[in-house]
Amino acid sequence: MNEIKENFGNISKEFPDIKHSKKNMASYGFGKSIVEFFDMAFGTYAFFFYESELGLNVWIVSFGIIIFAIWNAINDPLVGFLTNRPFKFTKKWGRRFPWIFMGGIPWIFCYILIFMPPIVDPVSGAWILFTWLVITTCLFDTFVSIYWVYFAGLYPDKFRSLEERRTAAGIQTPIGTLGIALGAIVPPLLVTFGDIQSYIIQAGATILFGIVFLSLAIPGCRDDKMMVDIYLEKCKEKPKQEPFFRTLKDALKQKNFVVFIITYTLYRTLTVSITASIAYVVRFVLRAESGVQMFISLGFLIGALVSIPLWIKLAHKTNNNRKVILIAAAALTIFTVPLIFLDNLIGFIIAFIFWGIGLGGFWSMLWPVLADVIDESVVKTGDRREGIYAGFQAFFGRLAIVFQAIIFATVHTLTGFVEGADTQSSLAVWGIHIHLALIPMIFMLVGTIIFWRFYDLTPDRVKEIKDKLIEIGL
Repeated sequence: MNEIKENFGNISKEFPDIKHSKKNMASYGFGKSIVEFFDMAFGTYAFFFYESELGLNVWIVSFGIIIFAIWNAINDPLVGFLTNRPFKFTKKWGRRFPWIFMGGIPWIFCYILIFMPPIVDPVSGAWILFTWLVITTCLFDTFVSIYWVYFAGLYPDKFRSLEERRTAAGIQTPIGTLGIALGAIVPPLLVTFGDIQSYIIQAGATILFGIVFLSLAIPGCRDDKMMVDIYLEKCKEKPKQEPFFRTLKDALKQKNFVVFIITYTLYRTLTVSITASIAYVVRFVLRAESGVQMFISLGFLIGALVSIPLWIKLAHKTNNNRKVILIAAAALTIFTVPLIFLDNLIGFIIAFIFWGIGLGGFWSMLWPVLADVIDESVVKTGDRREGIYAGFQAFFGRLAIVFQAIIFATVHTLTGFVEGADTQSSLAVWGIHIHLALIPMIFMLVGTIIFWRFYDLTPDRVKEIKDKLIEIGL
């Protein structure tokens, strides 16, 4: 172990900034684009499909989505905990690479099952549809959890220096945005409102894109051999894995992790609610065909893509992840406000361009900030638990799905939204604006204030942590 520790220190000194090629970083980014692609497609159509197309009662749909979210929340840290140990294949294939593909391949193919429910009456067969929704979404999530826990855990271990993390984020974020773009463009072009079969077609196309992205991600998702060796040596020194709830308790004792998780959950509520609202906006506010959704989505994609290099440049210049993500969070909050009042396509496109600017900044800085938090945990515990922390992040982040389901069901009930109808009343249309922007904006504002008030990983503190990591060989 001393030899490995010495080598780690030497490598850190010889290559203090960048150890991986931009090509390798780009490959890793395609792993992110798969997640964004499926998040966009699933987030846009899952709730909408069961309520507006199948005509299932909104509270039954919400109940099904909440069960999915609870399983999602439990599943992520559980996967991280159960698989956070060496296996026979670890030395040869890596600590994370095998799990990324064992989860990724079945996850991609499970997506189509969500849109192939039994053909039954939505009233008399409501609980049959509910059961199908729960089983297929939970199956889908089980495999995405295996994929995500190890993909996310790879980032802070693979990219070590602040500059490399920001550079990797600056490269992977636009590529991830490509996933959002295709998820926003391809499915709507294949979906026809009122045509159930078209949702199966879009799912098939989504699977094809997922396979391509996963193939491109192979080089970037491979573990660094030296990091694997360090991990295996550390496991020999500490062969017994700590109990699950003890690791959770340790994580929750870390103030900056708790602050990050709260802010991340509220941010996710914003993005999940807006994504799930877009189909409602197109069909019932704009009264347009599904393909129009593409133009709205392109608005925030343009804003994000144009702004991402500027956000990364600002992060490099200030060397202050905390400051930059706070500016981005404030911008994201402010630029959500106009969405409350708009009712025309041009207005939505312009507003989403500005909203995308805030999104690009927050999204770009999210992973570098989490990496700083994980580094702090390593110094405090003497152990690298990236997979477990990624699982905890997903655990709490999935609360956003619960919040979104409750928000939609409550708003639709109070404003008289009619499931399965082709048109809605003016009050129901106003309700769409509420769950599109008003409530999500409030959530994001609260998250921004909490982060500003309590997160204290300043540049000086981050530097101290980096020095300590080199000292202890982790």
